[in-house]
Amino acid sequence: MAALICQKCRTPLKPDSSLEHLNPASFKILADAAPALEPQAPHAPRSAAAKERRKQYDEVSQHAGPPMQKRNVSDSQRTSGKAHAPPDMSYIDVTASLMAPDGPVEIHSTPTKSRSRAGKKLTSGESTSGKADGGEASSHRLATTVKLFEILSARSDIDHPVCAECTELLLDGLQKRQHAVLRERDAYVDFLKRAQQDVPTDEEKAKTKRDLEDARGRETKALEELEALEAEKSRMEEEIAELDAEAEALDEEEDRFWQDRNAFVSELTAFQEERESLQNQLAHDSKILESLQRTNVYNDTFCIGHDGVFGTINGLRLGRLAEHPVEWAEINAALGQAVLLLAVVSEKLRCRIKGYRLVPMGSTSKIVLEKPEVVATGQGKTKGTVHELYSSGHLPFGLGAFYGGFDAAMVALLECLRQVGEHVERQSTASAAQVQHSPSGAGSPLPGMKMPYEIVTGKDSGRIGGLKVHLGGVGKEGDWTKACKYLLTCCKFLLAHASHVASHPGIEREEVRGNGRTS
Repeated sequence: MAALICQKCRTPLKPDSSLEHLNPASFKILADAAPALEPQAPHAPRSAAAKERRKQYDEVSQHAGPPMQKRNVSDSQRTSGKAHAPPDMSYIDVTASLMAPDGPVEIHSTPTKSRSRAGKKLTSGESTSGKADGGEASSHRLATTVKLFEILSARSDIDHPVCAECTELLLDGLQKRQHAVLRERDAYVDFLKRAQQDVPTDEEKAKTKRDLEDARGRETKALEELEALEAEKSRMEEEIAELDAEAEALDEEEDRFWQDRNAFVSELTAFQEERESLQNQLAHDSKILESLQRTNVYNDTFCIGHDGVFGTINGLRLGRLAEHPVEWAEINAALGQAVLLLAVVSEKLRCRIKGYRLVPMGSTSKIVLEKPEVVATGQGKTKGTVHELYSSGHLPFGLGAFYGGFDAAMVALLECLRQVGEHVERQSTASAAQVQHSPSGAGSPLPGMKMPYEIVTGKDSGRIGGLKVHLGGVGKEGDWTKACKYLLTCCKFLLAHASHVASHPGIEREEVRGNGRTS
C-alpha cells in the first residue's frame, strides 16, 4: 500500500493519527486556515541588457504563432477528460507524487475523476469482502490527507508533507530570512525618521529661494562667459589650424634633417670603424713589436739550467755518475751545444780565440789546436791538432789512460771559455772607467764584471772553481760532473752579456772605442 513521502528528502512518512479521522468541517477549517499566496509583480530589470531582453521577450510572446510540435492524444483520453480539461492537454497526477508507490511514479494522461471512478468500480466488485471495505476506508483517509497537503502546498512556497528534520532546516532558513527582513525594516524606519526630522522651516525655505535666485544669476553670468569663451574657442581653433599647417611644414623639414643626419652618422660610423680597425691593428702590431723586442734569440737558442746535480743545456745533461749513468749520446750532444754557444758568443762579441778554432758539429764537435808554425798545403789549408769533444763510452770508468784525448778536448774547451770571459771582463772594466770619468758619473766608480767561477788552465790540466775537468781517474766522476755544471754556469754568464749587448748596440760600439779597436 502507498504511503506519504517527504517532498524534500523523499523519506517515507507516517501521518499523525489526528489526520486519519477528519470530517468535512475539520477539513474545511484546516484548508481555510492556510494563507493564500498573492501574485507578485515581476521584478523590474536591473540593467540595460536585462531591459532589452525583457522587451524582446514581450514582443515575441505577443506575436507567438502555433507550436511547432503537438502532443497526440488518443480518443479514449479525449473522451474521458472532455468534461474537465481540453483534449490536447496532459497533466501529472500530483497525488501520486505525494505517495510512495510500490513502483516508480508514472505520468498519467487520464483525469483524477476517471481514476476514482475506476477505483469505485473495483470497490463495488469486491464489496462482499470485509478486508476490501477496510482498504477502501484507509485509501479514502489517505486521499483526504493528500488533498489537504496539496492545498497547503498550493497556498505556500513549501511542498508538503515535510519530515521533522527537513522542517527544522526550513524553520532555520525562515528565521534567518526573518532576521534579515527585520534588519531591513529597521533601516527603512530609521531612514524615514531622519527624513521627517529634516523637514525645512520657513526661514530655510526663504534662504533656499534666495540661494536659488543667486544661482540663477550666476548661471546667467556663466552663460554669458560661456558664449565669450565659445567665440574665443573659434578664434583659437583658427589659430590652431594655422599652427597645424606650420607644424606639418616643420615636420617635413625635420624629416629631411633626420635623413641628412642619419646619412652623416652612417658615414661617421664607417670612418670610426675604420679608425678603430686601424687602431686595433696598430695595437696588435705594437704588441708584436714589443714581444719581438723582448725576445732574446740567445736565450731561446741556448736554454741553460740544471737537473739535480747535473747542469743542462737545451734539456741535455752534461755529466755522469755511477749511480746516475747518463748516455754518452746525451753528453756528446750537450758538449756540441756548448761549443756552438761559445762560437756564437765569440763572434757576437768580436772576440778572436787565440790558438784554438771551434768546430761545432753537433754530437761530433771538435776543437782544432793551431800550431805557431802553420805549413800551407797545396790546397791552401792549415794543419793543426784536432781534439775530438766526444766519446763512444765503451770503456769503463777508472781507465784514465783511455780518456786522454777526451780530457785534452775538455781542457781546450775550458781554455776557449777562459779567453772569452777575459775579453768580457776587459770590456766591462773599460766601460766602467769611461762612465766614471764622464761628467754624469764622476765620483761613482763602477766595478767591472767577473766570471762566476775562476778558470785556470795549464799545459795538460784545467780547473774551474777549483775542480778539474778531467774525466780520468777512479772516483772522479762527481768532480767532473760538478765542473761541467760550473762550465755551463759560465757559459750562461757569457750568454747574458751577449744578449745585453744585442739589446743595446751602442754599448758594444762604446766598448770597442774604449779598447781602441775597430769593428
